[in-house]
Amino acid sequence: MKILSSVKKDLEFNQGLSSLIEALKNIAVTQFRIQEQKLKSFEKLILTIEDFFGFINTAKVDHPFLRPQNRPLGIVAVTSDSGLLGGLNLKVINQALLELEKTPGKLIVIGECGKNYLRETNLSFVAFPGISDEERYAQAMQLRDYCISRVLEGSFGFLKVVYPRPVSFTVQRVETVSFLPYMPSLRQKSAIFPLEAADIILESRPEDIVEYLVHIWMGQKFYEIFGLSRLSEFAARFVHLEESSQKLKDVEKNLRLQYFRVRHELIDRNMRELFSARLLYAG
Repeated sequence: MKILSSVKKDLEFNQGLSSLIEALKNIAVTQFRIQEQKLKSFEKLILTIEDFFGFINTAKVDHPFLRPQNRPLGIVAVTSDSGLLGGLNLKVINQALLELEKTPGKLIVIGECGKNYLRETNLSFVAFPGISDEERYAQAMQLRDYCISRVLEGSFGFLKVVYPRPVSFTVQRVETVSFLPYMPSLRQKSAIFPLEAADIILESRPEDIVEYLVHIWMGQKFYEIFGLSRLSEFAARFVHLEESSQKLKDVEKNLRLQYFRVRHELIDRNMRELFSARLLYAG
């Protein structure tokens, strides 16, 4: 039979751990709300860039951003430096590896956790530091410049990004976004550009214009994806902590039952010993 003091000690430890998890859950919720308020999509900028592409005959532009030819695939996996994410980082890495199985290429990983996972695979990769809220813009521009330089030098031509996207506060989904070749949607031209393509005089070469527009677009998309990844990190941490909290409640319930059972057994044993002693002395 387990000692009563030992069961009580386990119960107290479980209660303390539950309190700590509740505090961490509240922190995760606060971080999520703050990050959510800071997050901007800059949709107007993206749409304006697409409008500019409406005045360029991309079919006649020979640029690696539009025509990667047979160059390899570059895949960017965005992971986190933090723990308590319930396997979210591993899902990102697995999805990136799945993309590489379909089309062999070069792997770029963001975050320390992703690096640790990939070291076990013996695959070659290029690593960048994990996303920091204070340095998020600079990190996005650094990654943008690196990818563009590799594409222009011919190291790879296709580019995909795998990252966690928060569908809601409790649901995160790993998404794969194709960056290159750039495929302008060519939506209907905005009213602020009433001219036709034939009426436009281009002072720069179309290739240079394409390169500049994609340069801006990629930087903004990386910045947006980094923000969404951080948002997913806080949400995933809350979900993981909530699952742990429910498991601890089940453990606490069993410990309480065990505590009262041991306590009752101890009381029954003491009562039997007491009556036995009385009978002995009464005889």
